Amino acid sequence: MADSSIDRNDTFPKLLIRNARERPQRAAMREKDLGIWQTWSWSQVLDEVQALAGGLMSLGLQRDDKVATIGNNRPQLYWAVAAAQSMGAVPVPVYQDSGADEMQYVLDHGDVRFCVVEDQEQVDKVLSVKDQLPKLEAIIYEDPRGLQNYDEPYLHSLESIQEQGREYARQHQGFYETEVAKGKGEELSVIVYTSGTTGRPKGVMLSYDNLLKSAEFATAFDGVTESDETLAYLPMAWVGDHFITYCQGFLKGFCLNCPESPDTVVTDLREIGPTYYFAPPRVWENLITSVMVRMENASRIKQKMFHYYMALARRVGVDLLEGKPVGTWDRINYAIGNLLVYGPLRNVLGFTRIRLAYTAGEAIGPDIFDFFRSIGVNLKQLYGQTECAVYLCLQKDDDVRPDTVGPPGEGVEIQLADNGEVLYRSPGVFMGYYKNDEETQKTKTADGWVHSGDAGMFTEDGHLRIIDRAKDVGRLHDGTMFSPKFVENKLKFHPHIMEAVAFGHERESVMAFINIDFEALSNWAERENITFTGYVDLAGRPEVYDLIRREVEAVNQDLASDPELAPIQVTRFVILHKELDPDDGEITRTRKVRRRIINERYHELIEALYRGDESAHVAVPVTYEDGGTGVLEGTLRISDATTYEPMKKAG
Repeated sequence: MADSSIDRNDTFPKLLIRNARERPQRAAMREKDLGIWQTWSWSQVLDEVQALAGGLMSLGLQRDDKVATIGNNRPQLYWAVAAAQSMGAVPVPVYQDSGADEMQYVLDHGDVRFCVVEDQEQVDKVLSVKDQLPKLEAIIYEDPRGLQNYDEPYLHSLESIQEQGREYARQHQGFYETEVAKGKGEELSVIVYTSGTTGRPKGVMLSYDNLLKSAEFATAFDGVTESDETLAYLPMAWVGDHFITYCQGFLKGFCLNCPESPDTVVTDLREIGPTYYFAPPRVWENLITSVMVRMENASRIKQKMFHYYMALARRVGVDLLEGKPVGTWDRINYAIGNLLVYGPLRNVLGFTRIRLAYTAGEAIGPDIFDFFRSIGVNLKQLYGQTECAVYLCLQKDDDVRPDTVGPPGEGVEIQLADNGEVLYRSPGVFMGYYKNDEETQKTKTADGWVHSGDAGMFTEDGHLRIIDRAKDVGRLHDGTMFSPKFVENKLKFHPHIMEAVAFGHERESVMAFINIDFEALSNWAERENITFTGYVDLAGRPEVYDLIRREVEAVNQDLASDPELAPIQVTRFVILHKELDPDDGEITRTRKVRRRIINERYHELIEALYRGDESAHVAVPVTYEDGGTGVLEGTLRISDATTYEPMKKAG
């Protein structure tokens, strides 16, 4: 038993038992329900997990079975993950906003026997494809509202399953500790399905060793302790949430907080005031948009004060955060700005107690990155992938740069292929893709090197710079290197632009699709007394085109300030009449652009941009909230944007 003893702490259920012993009364999880925060201590979480594990055993759960979780971040769904692992089963988290067909693929491919879901919405989706899931035996729901008249024999409330589990525990004394002790670090811990920018999602198999070794290094690197608090609001199916919230939380014993709903995240963030915060670039972009919208509604005096102190922050804020020397007057003036602007701004955003913040998932625009650091938020970049248990590179507090992701971390080896692709080896490298040996062999070499699919380069002092996805990096007709993501991030820094897609590979110039930020633009339109009937109408208004054109031209001016970037200025753009949507296959659930689908679906619109047409008629398929489909047609205006002569570098 020595190798698999319960004290070995090489699986998350063993860490749960350790936490319940060492810090039984310390808060482990919180959830806001009906406006009130409810708290579970580590000993209470262990009781809940044990009851759920027993209930699953009473339903016939066996080691290596697959248990899906579907829903928003709920303590009960994290319990389900731990309960499955405790009994030697494997959790398979599924994106809660997946359509029924997408959900069916993951549940079927993942050989799922049991589903633990949040509510009626998820029950209905699973039921709609149940006849295509021959291995699915039971659906367990946490929220019973609306389900009273459902009479399927395989449908169970989580409460009833836990009651069965408590009875199971009475009849099988010590079953929980016995099963947990069987677990080993080299065993499969979770199957995380990737977002699939180029095709069907792939199930990434991560072992306990993969996740724990990565988590141990990352938490030691940043000094994460049981006193930290984090907000669990990102999709549970995304490896970022699983790693930060579940893996690091169980390892260090800190508290995870679940918001009441996705709509209350901003309010709940302010109430909790986490010390440790993790978000992909789109969240940071949305936060900036909310700030800019608030300032547009502020008085002229407040606007002037905001812009004055933000200019000061851009000049000296990052240096102060990193402890670098700053002139006495600037230091005093920044302290005043902290009282009047930066402190209140951090408070509004929920960052009053923030000690550590990370962004990952894809490249973040340097303007967005510098904005938060300049107001005193210790935002850093993490580079990694699902296939390496999240982390490859981390940034030290005193060595943070917007254009790199830091040097390779402990135990990580990185090399660049001849075409610039990043290859890596690390303790976190995945076991393989579930039931997909062909893709595993394409991605991972026999000696453990993984093809990241990212194009990168090293700086002279060993920092890794990620350029873009290797398949997306192209060149303009004149040979200028063109990274669409770089241009898109520049555009999305502006508060009225939600999403952008840039084109230019083997073309004379760069063109762009724009998705407006409907909330921000609605606010602006109301102040400007511009009437509109909805998204399509607002997106096509001449006043909106003028506003977006000015923002595109501001990006062009910025690009022109660097002679090497001047050639990738945006010459023409079109505002799309619909948001790019995961349900339509245009972006992933983590909001990464599916460029192949965009290029195919909007081919005629792209050609109209390059032909110099003033407008173009488009008809694209759409998926409605009820799962129905249709076609959205419209004639879209195409606008030119002013480009600027490149500025000469000094000296």
